Amino acid sequence: MFKKITRIFCIAAIVNLCVIVTVRGQEAQQKFDKKIFYSAMASEDVDAINNEHAIIHSNSIEGKDAFEGVLLMKKADLVGNKKEKLNLFKSGKAKLEGVIAKDSTNAEFRFFRLQIQEHAPKFLKYHDELENDRQYIRKAFKGLPADVQQVIMDYSKKSKILHSTDF
Repeated sequence: MFKKITRIFCIAAIVNLCVIVTVRGQEAQQKFDKKIFYSAMASEDVDAINNEHAIIHSNSIEGKDAFEGVLLMKKADLVGNKKEKLNLFKSGKAKLEGVIAKDSTNAEFRFFRLQIQEHAPKFLKYHDELENDRQYIRKAFKGLPADVQQVIMDYSKKSKILHSTDF
């Protein structure tokens, strides 16, 4: 009798473990979707940003550090602890700037930087490239994918530096 109960518990434990591994495997398998990424960026929801960061981190995408970096900087604006804010911002900035240094012709990544610089507090001294990025985005706009163009147009409606008339 005892062996039978032990065997049932072992089988139940194995089944539960398989379910957990399958569910976690499916979460890790989520594909990167720019619509969801931009939705998280536009939100004030730390959970959405964390979820999107996890998806990006688990996928192999071109410019991965730029996407991760801008999410970290966005998250820095939303967390409460000043030390955590500064650490997240610095970490994100290093990632984003590293990608832009390697490829300064990527208008989407320069748009990321423009968004962050426009809203960064003055004490961070992260505003030097606003006008350069604005000009570059204006020139490269027509060559961007339609979904990125739409995000830029939506952003320009509330931006003080990037205007819909620029396009």
